[in-house]
Amino acid sequence: MSDTSVIDILNSRDYDGDIDRAAAQLKAGGVIVIPTETVYGAAAVLTQGQAVERLRALRPQRTKKPLTVHLADPNQARDFVGPLSQIGERMLHKLWPGPVALLFEVAADRRREVAQQQRVAESELYDGSTITLRCPDHPVASQVIATAGGTVVAVRAGVASDQLALRAETVRKELDGKVDLILDAGPTRFNRPSTIVKVKPDGYEIVRIGVYDQRIIERLLRTTILFVCSGNTCRSPMAEGIARHVLAEKLNVPELELERRGINVMSAGSYAMPGSRATEQASDVLAEMGIDISRHRSRPLSVELIHQSDRIYTMGRSHTMAVLGLVSSAAHKVQTLSPDGEIEDPIGSDIAVYRELAVKLQDLIDKRLSDKDLQHLIG
Repeated sequence: MSDTSVIDILNSRDYDGDIDRAAAQLKAGGVIVIPTETVYGAAAVLTQGQAVERLRALRPQRTKKPLTVHLADPNQARDFVGPLSQIGERMLHKLWPGPVALLFEVAADRRREVAQQQRVAESELYDGSTITLRCPDHPVASQVIATAGGTVVAVRAGVASDQLALRAETVRKELDGKVDLILDAGPTRFNRPSTIVKVKPDGYEIVRIGVYDQRIIERLLRTTILFVCSGNTCRSPMAEGIARHVLAEKLNVPELELERRGINVMSAGSYAMPGSRATEQASDVLAEMGIDISRHRSRPLSVELIHQSDRIYTMGRSHTMAVLGLVSSAAHKVQTLSPDGEIEDPIGSDIAVYRELAVKLQDLIDKRLSDKDLQHLIG
């Protein structure tokens, strides 16, 4: 009989208990398989020497290179790297949690200090002067890592085969008896490995293209403000146009200059069909304000768009839930545009209702864009 247990975490009757069970297995020196958004990974606690050796044995060539540290919270990167450069801070903020591993250069004194704190050899964490860190965007992985109570390191499960470990059953066929527990959360969200990015003092270099390529990384690193409604033909495109106008006035630049400054203002719909124009009333009312949204075309809300955004303002609580349903880790950057929670949908109303809506949106957006944290983001 197999020594490997499998937990169907998606259909668990005791989800929290199963997360605790997996974390306890790690604490006790076990090796478990956890899901991420890219592939399944075999994980162990760094200070559990025998477990780490078992993990290394799963690699096809048993390389001596350090295992990748997996974090539950992006801010934990500083524990291993020390103070970050401006680009490093931005990458933590924009790319994590997400399908990206970040490779940092770390000063010698910091490497020695961290190795002593972790009570491991420096070479267990650092490959020469660098360390590779990953912060998965998967609730199961994040919760297990957070509960494990130690530094969790991992390798891609099933590395001996040419196929990516996208399903737990694939992993079990190869690692049955070699790991203690597999958490089955169904197929992974992506069918590619994570992108590896080396963080430089004033820039970055893509070491391996995975889920994100150069184009997507560049877009994600921009400052993006996103407005969300249902169909993306009334409220959110009006908010987008007004916000772009307000920002240009605050920065004293033409609206076309905003993108050259690395600032995107966008909108999307939780139930939008792509390609629809803004309603005639929305376009006409904003035209009266000197704002042109005639080129607007609706777009559906997406995982990539949520990750790209620094701030997400929704027209109602249902739209907030739609955002969190796609990316639960976006909770820190999404809120309703109105403190009251709901901005009524004007679809089907006459132009007077749209005029009232435009005045309300301008007042709310002007207040939101005065937020000190947002001002810091847009410079």
